[in-house]
Amino acid sequence: MTELLSPAGNLEKLKIAFAYGADAVYAGVSHFSLRIRSGKEFTYETFQEGINYAHSLGKKVYVTINGFPFNSQLSLYRKHMEKMAAMGPDAFIIATPGLVKMAREIAPEIPIHLSTQANVMNVLDAQFYYDLGVKRIIAAREISLKDLEAIKKELPDLELEVFVHGSMCFAYSGRCLISSLQSGRVPNRGSCANDCRFPYVLYAENPETGVAFRLEEVPEMGTYIMNAKDMNLASHLDEILGSGVVDSIKIEGRTKSPYYVAATTHAYRMAIDDFYAGAFDAEKYQKELHTTKHRGFTDAYLIHRPFEREGTQSLQSSISEGSHQVQALVDDRGLAFLAKDRVCEGDEMEILSPAPVGGAVENERGAIYQKEDGSWWLRMKKLETPAKKRYECIHSGNENPILLPAPLPPFSFLRKKIATRPDDKQS
Repeated sequence: MTELLSPAGNLEKLKIAFAYGADAVYAGVSHFSLRIRSGKEFTYETFQEGINYAHSLGKKVYVTINGFPFNSQLSLYRKHMEKMAAMGPDAFIIATPGLVKMAREIAPEIPIHLSTQANVMNVLDAQFYYDLGVKRIIAAREISLKDLEAIKKELPDLELEVFVHGSMCFAYSGRCLISSLQSGRVPNRGSCANDCRFPYVLYAENPETGVAFRLEEVPEMGTYIMNAKDMNLASHLDEILGSGVVDSIKIEGRTKSPYYVAATTHAYRMAIDDFYAGAFDAEKYQKELHTTKHRGFTDAYLIHRPFEREGTQSLQSSISEGSHQVQALVDDRGLAFLAKDRVCEGDEMEILSPAPVGGAVENERGAIYQKEDGSWWLRMKKLETPAKKRYECIHSGNENPILLPAPLPPFSFLRKKIATRPDDKQS
């Protein structure tokens, strides 16, 4: 069965990813990973805890060491790689031939996965890295399914991993210098400032006279000219899995929210399991994925070439929106929740759960019940902490846990549909 690989920006997200069905996660520590912000949320100690937790479940952790180092950093990379190897991860994710060689010297027993930053698009490049000792190639986002089939035919023992969901980079497989030029933050060393998400004003200048004028914005088009929509290949997963050449499907998003990790992992877990059970239902997965915050969705390049279609850019706004708002997260014991938005007595919230809900319950604290469509819901009658402190409403800044009417599976989320129009009321 094809592996489901989810992002883990910190230890909590790692546990959530596994709770919702991930077979493996990818994560990193410090600036050696291409996500400095998420790397800072892991210490070496908590990363080791994450690896131990994963292995206790029979799951895997792949370590991201996929930055592009300068000469002055090579000794630091070596020390970091030695420290990570001692933790016993299931693979290193690396982007450059030199670091592949270094990893083979330091820890020949740890498999190497080649980062998408290496931009492998063809059999010759795949063969080159395979000969270096790479076990798996994370293909360039711009590759087609036919090209993946050609690589697998030539190199049947080489594992192939593809991104199926998450943020898309305006540049070629993430090789971008926009942030370096505008703010001095280097994308290929993990500190991208997301300059491609900004609105831009365009000017034209006559070099002979020095006269410049502003180009008028086309109505309804917008000026977010480099803002790529988010990838969403859930509707094509039957084609991807049916090809028989993809060993792992990957969700982007180490800096995204815990809810994003849960909802996307849950949707793609359902899609994989349903495909192998002969019950694939794209509409069901899309409904779940649209609850997350996103910049609009595109099916990107795996199925269609860039020149064959339009609609990969979101020109009017870079604001991420979804159909639902997360209200609360159930703790790791399943006894209470922490507010992520305003929750008041009497509120009705849908339950997204990594495991079956125990059953209907009603008491003085509230009610847990099932609706006709099979979804489970929670209505809170009393917001009370374990210390008996009472609230009429509680907000996301308040870290006091609120007791549930009955236990729910750990890491369940409580959510509400967002009313986008006056007649689109919350259900």
